[in-house]
Amino acid sequence: MNIEILEQNISKFITSNSPLENKLQSICDYLENEISYYDWVGFYFKNGDKNELKLAQYTGEETEHTIIPFGKGICGQVAVSNKNFVVQDVSEQDNYISCGWKVKSEIVIPIFVNGENIGQIDIDSHTANVFTEKDELLLEFVAEKVATIL
Repeated sequence: MNIEILEQNISKFITSNSPLENKLQSICDYLENEISYYDWVGFYFKNGDKNELKLAQYTGEETEHTIIPFGKGICGQVAVSNKNFVVQDVSEQDNYISCGWKVKSEIVIPIFVNGENIGQIDIDSHTANVFTEKDELLLEFVAEKVATIL
């Protein structure tokens, strides 16, 4: 994984003249295509003034989890904790919402605008114990860049 090239291309999507939805979709598609173990890539955002997340752009298998209450599952926990959450083996998590039997690990990074957690980028992998510090740094970069266009 060449983080520098990935970051340069993410920055190009962010600064393009495309609508917000297209930028987010491009980021999802790009990450899923470029990183072999990123099997599902998506964005969730706070759903208005409700204490829940709503699925926005994503790539990968369809999910029934289009609305996630705060506190529920990995994404819902990040909405409350405001911290990155790396799960190397989802079978070891009590508070996990399964998006499919193939998912073995998950990483969720919050997106902050003016200090408020307004959403997150969520990655599922069909491989256990696959995420490293490099993934976390890359996705923090993505979250920071996305925050600049929200």
